[in-house]
Amino acid sequence: MRIQGHAALVTGAASGLGEATARMLAAEGAKVAILDMNAERGEAIAAEIGGLFCRADVTDEASVDAAFAKARAAHGTERILVNCAGIAPGKRTVSKKRDTGELVAHDLATFSKVLAVNLAGTFHMIAKSSVAMAALDPVTEDGGRGVVVCTASIAGEDGQIGQAAYAASKGGVLGLTLPVARDLAGYGIRVMTIMPGLFHTPMFESVPEDVRKALEANVPFPSRLGKPAEYAKLVRSIVDNDMLNGFAIRLDGALRMQPK
Repeated sequence: MRIQGHAALVTGAASGLGEATARMLAAEGAKVAILDMNAERGEAIAAEIGGLFCRADVTDEASVDAAFAKARAAHGTERILVNCAGIAPGKRTVSKKRDTGELVAHDLATFSKVLAVNLAGTFHMIAKSSVAMAALDPVTEDGGRGVVVCTASIAGEDGQIGQAAYAASKGGVLGLTLPVARDLAGYGIRVMTIMPGLFHTPMFESVPEDVRKALEANVPFPSRLGKPAEYAKLVRSIVDNDMLNGFAIRLDGALRMQPK
C-alpha cells in the first residue's frame, strides 16, 4: 500500500521511534496525526511536519476517542496506524530495601500500569482504528484497506533482570500480532510488529558514555545503537509490501540480550 495521500496516526510520536516515524510518513506524503501526552513537544513536531497534534492517553477510552475524532475531522479516516507509545520502568520480582535489607515483592500497581500502556493500550488503538478502517473502500489490488504496525521489543523474547513487567507486556504484543492479523484479514487490514533492540531514544540521553559504549559493544553488527530513522524505514517497508502480515521482525543488529 502506498503512503502518499493517506491519513496516518502515530502514538508516542512526540519523541524517539514515534517521532522518527511521524517525520518519515509526512515526508512520504501522508497526513500525519501525532498522538502523545507531551503537548508541547507534540505541537512543535506537528508544526514542523505539517501534521496535527492530538493529546491522547492510550489507556483512556475517552481520551483516545477524542484524539481519533480530531484526527479524522482534519485528515479523514486513517489507513496507517503505528503504535509506539510505551513505558519501561525497571523492577525486580523480589528486591531488597537498601536501608534495612528487607525483601520486598514487585508491586502490582507498577506491573499493571506497564501492561495497561504497552499491551492493552496497543490493542485499544488497534481495535478503535481497525473498526473504522474496515468501513473504507479498498485501495490495493488485493483489497487492502489499511496497515497497523505495533512496537514490541527484543525484551519480549530475551528480557533481562528487572524487566519482568516490560518483557511481559512486549511478549503480549508479540502474541497478539498473528491472531489480530487473522481477525482483520477479511477486512484487508494487515498487522505487523517490530521488535527493536537498543535504539538511541531519549532514554539514552542521560546514560553515561562509558555505559553506552559497553552496550553498543554487545551488538554484533553494526556495533552501535540503532537510529530511530532506521525503525521508520522498516515501517515504510511494511506499509509498502502487501505480503508482510501477521509477523514480528527483530531490528537489533543480531543482538541477543544477556541476563543483565
